[in-house]
Amino acid sequence: MAEEDPGLSLPTPDTGLGVPTHFYPFATSPDIIRSHEKDVYLTSNLIQQSQSIVRALRGARFAHTYSDAIKYLTELLYFTLTTAIGNRTLGEEYCDLVQLEDDTLHLPTISRRVGYILSSILVPWTLSRLLPALRQRVRNKLERNVAREQFRATQASLLQKPVIGSKQAQKQPFFTKLRVQQYLLQHLDSITSLSPIYALSIATFYFTGSYYHLSKRIWRLRYVFTKKIEDSERRIGYEVLGVLMVLQIAVQGFLHVRKLAQSANGEDDSHAEGGGEKESGALLKSVENPAAVPLLSGSTPRYDLEEDPGAVAWIPEGQQRKCTLCLEMFKDPSVTTCGHVFCWVCVRDWVREKPECPLCRQDVLLSKVLPLRG
Repeated sequence: MAEEDPGLSLPTPDTGLGVPTHFYPFATSPDIIRSHEKDVYLTSNLIQQSQSIVRALRGARFAHTYSDAIKYLTELLYFTLTTAIGNRTLGEEYCDLVQLEDDTLHLPTISRRVGYILSSILVPWTLSRLLPALRQRVRNKLERNVAREQFRATQASLLQKPVIGSKQAQKQPFFTKLRVQQYLLQHLDSITSLSPIYALSIATFYFTGSYYHLSKRIWRLRYVFTKKIEDSERRIGYEVLGVLMVLQIAVQGFLHVRKLAQSANGEDDSHAEGGGEKESGALLKSVENPAAVPLLSGSTPRYDLEEDPGAVAWIPEGQQRKCTLCLEMFKDPSVTTCGHVFCWVCVRDWVREKPECPLCRQDVLLSKVLPLRG
């Protein structure tokens, strides 16, 4: 046992006595993941029961409006009654795991337990409420900057009038202010997301077998296995999954860089070819977005049922004309693939954060959300 795992001698978790009684090895990846899945299963059942209680007391609309708050508060209650007061969660008991401080090899102090709970529940909840508004402000500013830079570039090209096909006209720096701002605007959601950090943290966990949650890595909390393990029993990890995840990240990064290089080369070729290419590009744009189908990229709604009730006359009067997300009259009503109607801005911001229908929780892609017309 000592040759396979460093392990350590600890006080018995149930009694808290200072006398070391057993030799506890560190838990491996399968043990930790199994414990986490058990806790997720239990908390999901508690969340459903909490939503049912709130729905019965306050109505379906109230439960839907505060679904995120119910979810996070239920998780906070579950971990407060277990981890915060020094007990093990049901998943940890099910897998015979005990949480320890990695630097002191003692049971976690109250400050670390509370810090772990706050960073794993309240911080994501706060970010989910603040990020959409922050992204929208940054997106609006980037759109104005990109439009300004494009106008300046157009003016400069009209004043210079370079010779078509000349080397001077073909040379374009790869990193320009306009390209950087266009890249930030196009990939703003992924840049401001924590998903890449989570992916790297999980890949590291598969190799080391420690810190499954990012918050546990921050507070340096590890698990030991309290079940007696026979000498002939083999304990393996998930290093293969770590290798596959690293390869996936590397391939995605390579494809992303290659796509950027190809798009930059395509822009340079279009600048070198001159006006004929611009005309064909404009024609292609008009085919993709004909004038009869207005785009919904602006901040001002084109169809506001509060100001113009006859804009989409076939929608019945009353509550059916109100969005269940903002509880106001539809502005640019749009329908998901499951048949539910919302304001375009409301469903757009929702799907960017969670690719699912706010009502029935079916998977929804933003590209599949269709605007409704009269």
